[in-house]
Amino acid sequence: MLKDTVLKLLKLDSLVDHITGYVETRIELMKVEMQEAVSKTLSKALVVVVIIAFVTLFVLLISMALALKLGESMSAAGGFAIVAGFYLLTGIVAFLMRDTIAAKIETKLQEVIKKPKK
Repeated sequence: MLKDTVLKLLKLDSLVDHITGYVETRIELMKVEMQEAVSKTLSKALVVVVIIAFVTLFVLLISMALALKLGESMSAAGGFAIVAGFYLLTGIVAFLMRDTIAAKIETKLQEVIKKPKK
């Protein structure tokens, strides 16, 4: 009761109402901005997943075609063995260079994160 009287006397009651309204509006704005950021991120992630799926299918089918083509000149198992050996060699090189690759990816991701939004 005394608080209300003092607030009315000093005309701070409308100021308190405005500040309260401002804070509530800022909270709602932050919620909307977060929802927008999450939806953008999820849509970009979905696009990346679809692209990765198509690239994976492409590499799989090209590998099979190459293995079959190599198998025509040697045995069928020989063609698949050569293609498998190529992937094994690539995997070993990637494993040995994993720290360098991880550092480069981390640097690129930090650049993307720090890039100002348009």
